[in-house]
Amino acid sequence: MTVIVLTNCPPGLRGFLTRWLLEISAGVFIGNPSARIRDLLWDEVQKYADQGRALLAHTTKNEQGFTFRTYDHAWHPIDHEGLTLIRRPNDRKPPVADGRRKPGWSLASKRRRFGKG
Repeated sequence: MTVIVLTNCPPGLRGFLTRWLLEISAGVFIGNPSARIRDLLWDEVQKYADQGRALLAHTTKNEQGFTFRTYDHAWHPIDHEGLTLIRRPNDRKPPVADGRRKPGWSLASKRRRFGKG
């Protein structure tokens, strides 16, 4: 089983993939091509995706039963003790530039202290 998910890719690429895979939702393709065809399809996706993103997931003989590849995606697969996990970027910013908290009392403690809340 093979699943390819496209985001923000040209319509021609989607049309190309419908020759071998079934589009079950916008940009989501599923099918059961051979490993050689799957690799050729992935090469074409990487070549023609332009500014879009792509994700390929397919069955394989490992502990999880599947593996996946990404193209121009913010989330990256990593290997952790034989399991493939997704590493997401950390978008949270520290409270101040140097990563430390501001000195002094919090607003909640000031309100409690002076009886305004």
